[in-house]
Amino acid sequence: MPPSKSGESNAVRRILLLTPRGFCAGVVRAIDVVKIALGLYGAPIYVRKEIVHNRHVVEELRAAGAVFVEELDDVPEGERVIFSAHGVSPAVRNQAVERRLQVIDATCPLVTKVHLEAVRFARQGHTVVLIGHKDHDEVIGTLGEAPEATILVETVEDVDRLHVPDPAKVTYLTQTTLSLEETRDVIERLRERFPAIQGPPAQDICYATENRQLAVKAVAPMCQLLLVVGSRNSSNSKRLVEVCQKSGVPAHLLDDAAELRAEWFRGVETVAVTAGASAPEHLVRELVSALQARGFAEVEEVEIKDEDVRFSLPAELAQQAGRLVSIGAL
Repeated sequence: MPPSKSGESNAVRRILLLTPRGFCAGVVRAIDVVKIALGLYGAPIYVRKEIVHNRHVVEELRAAGAVFVEELDDVPEGERVIFSAHGVSPAVRNQAVERRLQVIDATCPLVTKVHLEAVRFARQGHTVVLIGHKDHDEVIGTLGEAPEATILVETVEDVDRLHVPDPAKVTYLTQTTLSLEETRDVIERLRERFPAIQGPPAQDICYATENRQLAVKAVAPMCQLLLVVGSRNSSNSKRLVEVCQKSGVPAHLLDDAAELRAEWFRGVETVAVTAGASAPEHLVRELVSALQARGFAEVEEVEIKDEDVRFSLPAELAQQAGRLVSIGAL
């Protein structure tokens, strides 16, 4: 469409709403665990760390009676505590036993998979090279599974500085929420330095992280701006911003629509919207409404891949929750 006499484009400003986006199966499971535990046992229910990395989710569960603590020392002895989706180290599990805490484990099954791999390869005498971000809760938990045998690397440069006891017995694992491209570079360098290195039987980066990154890559050529709904301590949300920026398209991470800034939209006719794996859908809808109020009238759903993954509840909850559902109490 040609520009108007004023020099401004008459094109319809539009929103590309990416699918898949938002909650993954592990996040759904973790949030359900807290809600069902509150329904079964009543408040307070203690939760170690944020159940998932999203401020809005945590505030909602706190209002319902969940008490979020940094460490188990903050949980009264004998009380019920939930471990977050990011997992914990054996040392934390042992502390829970010592304090006679009633544990409900909401660790994502895909994180548990990485923990089990670390233990198995360490028992085989391998050096386990864990690719991840050192301060992330998931990485802290995984490192605790076999600390004597595990080395953390974040970058290609870290790999260049790496020394292992036996180059013929090295295995790499990854944090589940990393950038595919960033991880690929590190793995390639590991293979160059350690030709005999093994990887996990199946990719550690979770399906939801991969799908959301692929969706961003697919839509980047179609927009001038990407907005990612997610909290700033959400690793997978930050990776979505990075993936888009590497495609040459500006991208911003925001907790909710209140963080929108007018200067982001100069020269923008098409804005893409997605959400990290721990961001609630209602925040996406509120963002879309705010964009429509700014003149982005047309909304187009862009589905890259269908997701149908579901995880069962932890065994310690499943039986009682099923019984209450059957009588209509939940």
